Amino acid sequence: MADTIYALSSGAVPSGVAVIRVSGPEVRTVTEALCGKTPAPRKTMLSRLRDPESQEIVDEALVLFFEGPASFTGEDVVEFQCHGGRAVVAAMLRILSELPNCRPAEPGEFTRRAFDRGRMDLTEVEGLADLIAAETESQRKQAVRQMGGALGSLYEDWRKRLIHMRAMIEADFDFADEEDVPGSVADEVWKEAAALRKEVADHLEKSRSGERLRSGLQVVLMGAPNAGKSSLLNAIAGRDVAIVTEEAGTTRDVIEVHLDLGGYPVTLVDTAGLRETDGVVEREGIRRAEERGRQADLVLWAVEPGGVEAGHSQAGLPEDVTNQVPIWTVRTKADLETFPEQDSSGIIKEIPASSKSDEGMKGLFDALTRFAEETISVGEAPLATRARHRHYLTDCLSGLDQAVSSDHLPTELRAEDLRRAADSLGRITGRIDVEDLLDVIFRDFCIGK
Repeated sequence: MADTIYALSSGAVPSGVAVIRVSGPEVRTVTEALCGKTPAPRKTMLSRLRDPESQEIVDEALVLFFEGPASFTGEDVVEFQCHGGRAVVAAMLRILSELPNCRPAEPGEFTRRAFDRGRMDLTEVEGLADLIAAETESQRKQAVRQMGGALGSLYEDWRKRLIHMRAMIEADFDFADEEDVPGSVADEVWKEAAALRKEVADHLEKSRSGERLRSGLQVVLMGAPNAGKSSLLNAIAGRDVAIVTEEAGTTRDVIEVHLDLGGYPVTLVDTAGLRETDGVVEREGIRRAEERGRQADLVLWAVEPGGVEAGHSQAGLPEDVTNQVPIWTVRTKADLETFPEQDSSGIIKEIPASSKSDEGMKGLFDALTRFAEETISVGEAPLATRARHRHYLTDCLSGLDQAVSSDHLPTELRAEDLRRAADSLGRITGRIDVEDLLDVIFRDFCIGK
């Protein structure tokens, strides 16, 4: 028999209300020990909670009972909505710990029980984790779609189509000698597999936006020492994040600030000034700056007025950054009132923006917001959001590629490629062979969820 688990699910105390959640086979016993009876399912009951040993009143609380399997975990669940004082919560947790077969929940254990009992697939579990971690409106919307099962339903539909294709091939083998079977059923399978291959490939391409939305757009400030990068970072962040001095090379390490621009998550990264140097620490800072530049979605190249001529390449930037990453030149330390229209093409842009000028900063904010919207706007379609999804979708696509293109091979081998593609989709939702993944997925959940 599984243990009955409990946890404070509502966050840190003190608070106005503290929700203590209990799930497992002993829920009715626990509820009756504290309240004297179990309320009707899904009906709120006001009850005095008593210590079963001393019969002393601990608190007066609202009690909600959810009868399994119609509950979050699929088991019987009770929630005690107590007052959120430290002493109240401590007393409740102590009482629960003393009841038979009750123990504190591990991080994510409530959600894992929901997965184990088929209440959620892995994409919904990950959507729930993303919803808890969401910091912007666009992240929230995407997480809600995923938690609602849109992504899992798409992958499950694809998997069922692949299973149907394999069934048609088997039927072709079984009834090949029947005179009343018109033509080869399997011939149509490869057309359907080719169509599905295109759907998966298109989904993978569009899902780059979903991954960016989840992790945040990476905008990296780069430039020569004393070009005004740190001042620009502080101005955009609205607080003193980086040290600003007249001494060149003040920034030695990477400094990150997380922003919400128009509902889109953006990570702004300040880096060490690029120059030739003998200093070991500064050289390491420059190496890290160049590495972050390679990983960036956008580089803001900061220059002082007169630092470079408009349209010239940025001296000191690695060639792979200039060739692969969109770059905007930001003329810092200038108090100019106009700026050109911006877009997210790879062309070098010029934006005058002084950390002392509201006009210049507003222009930069507007340009960055437009760039974020153009780059990571995902619409309403369900998209893959994690590297794990991309890995198995790539495996699925590989299987479909092999099956569709190998018309010179026996049908049995091509059918095996379809099975591999279907299994890859099953691993995304958790239907096939994912035991080794579960601890990794659930360990980052908060206790009580």
